[in-house]
Amino acid sequence: MMFDLPDDNILYAALLARDPAYDGRAFVGVSSTGVFCKLTCPARKPKRENCSFYNDVSACLQAGFRPCKRCHPIKPAAESDPAIAALIAALDARPDYRWSEGDISRMGFDPSTIRRAFKRQFGLTFLEMARSRRLAHGFTALSAGSVIDAQLDAGFDSPSAFRAAFAKLMGVAPGSLTRDALLRADHLKTPLGDMIAVCDTRALHLLEFADRKALPTEMKRLHKAAKGSIGIGRFETHDQIEAELTAFFNKTKETFTTPLALHGTPFTRDVWKTLQTIPAGETRSYSAVAAAMGAPQAIRAVARANGANQIAIVIPCHRVIGADGSLTGYGGGLWRKQQLIALEKHYADRRQQ
Repeated sequence: MMFDLPDDNILYAALLARDPAYDGRAFVGVSSTGVFCKLTCPARKPKRENCSFYNDVSACLQAGFRPCKRCHPIKPAAESDPAIAALIAALDARPDYRWSEGDISRMGFDPSTIRRAFKRQFGLTFLEMARSRRLAHGFTALSAGSVIDAQLDAGFDSPSAFRAAFAKLMGVAPGSLTRDALLRADHLKTPLGDMIAVCDTRALHLLEFADRKALPTEMKRLHKAAKGSIGIGRFETHDQIEAELTAFFNKTKETFTTPLALHGTPFTRDVWKTLQTIPAGETRSYSAVAAAMGAPQAIRAVARANGANQIAIVIPCHRVIGADGSLTGYGGGLWRKQQLIALEKHYADRRQQ
């Protein structure tokens, strides 16, 4: 059963105290190292601002963290299945290797069985876990080096394979990215998974979960709008939105002040601005949003604009629900919408105090 995590400050105090009461029930992801640990980990304790907390191993892995080699947080799940233990050990030994189902078979395991076992334990397959590690390495390398350096760092044997994987994630091939670009993309870690932020020196243009299916299409549109001047890297705008997201998830600040660049029709931009007036911890139906805009008949148009939002969380399209109270669709996944609404209840409760 999922354990309801207490306040992050309580968890950080438990981390500092190496409190065994949270073993198996809470984990910490450390953004400065990219690893996740048990709260009892013997390693030197990270700074508070670098910590995010999770209910289970699956959430840590899906957020892009790799298991700590000192406290072995993944070990209980691995010990329950020798095949999982063997494959995790193999991945730890060769994190940059391009694993395939053939490799799994050669190790004496049935790929279908392994797929189901990893999905059940971690919410993703072994090959997805391995691929996420390689792409993360490649993304980092692109920030500082060439495409070929990134390809090698990510463990891809051929440039075409790396370009295909990168293009699938970003919507554009790495060779089409420019240095000193007007728009730059970087990845941000959050408790709900990796996000891609695209900024210029003054504003945030896109903030999406890295696994959103619409991300490649949105990146292509930005690439076209910027006339090809898009690259990998970071501006102070990235630092600002990252700090504000950290405060938001730490339940210390519900508002965002990072300037936004809105790409859409006048009506679409009006919808997004209306969404920003919905306080954290409250929800609205599509019809209520339309009425607030003075266009009560435009419910479907409001729904389309809501779905077209490419600045997640900051423009809170997750606060729009069905007239019957159902969560309805969300590009980042209904599980994220549910968790965002649950998290924001803290802000509503605090305003009522």
